[in-house]
Amino acid sequence: MKIVLRADVEHVGKKGDLCVVADGYARNYLVPRGLAIQATKGVIGQAEAMRRNRGARDTREREAAELVAARLNGARVTVTARAGEGGKLFGSVTASDVATALSVIALTEIDRRTVTIAEAIKELGEFEVSVRLHEGVIAKSTVEVVSE
Repeated sequence: MKIVLRADVEHVGKKGDLCVVADGYARNYLVPRGLAIQATKGVIGQAEAMRRNRGARDTREREAAELVAARLNGARVTVTARAGEGGKLFGSVTASDVATALSVIALTEIDRRTVTIAEAIKELGEFEVSVRLHEGVIAKSTVEVVSE
């Protein structure tokens, strides 16, 4: 069955895409949940408008992400944590802690799910982190963990 997606569906397509899927999948899952509508002439015209809007929005978001990446690349942030003797932390520094610290520099909210830490931060020192701001836009920063 030919359908037009009204929302992004994993492994199928993005909003506005014209797709061919199994009849049962479309009738029993996609259409009842409002994720897709059956393709007709009028709907196909609307799909083209959705794709144009998606392209324009994607361009704006990418430019904004590149501006934030310019602020974050090479930036140093300091995170304080309780530490015992030998520099071992009581717990660890999480992606949420790093995202909060980076949000101050970025001047925008950084989602914790976009922060990638190579290995768990469980001691004092400097660590390299990366932030995935947009598809293909990744910023690398340094996090310095200091004792309270």
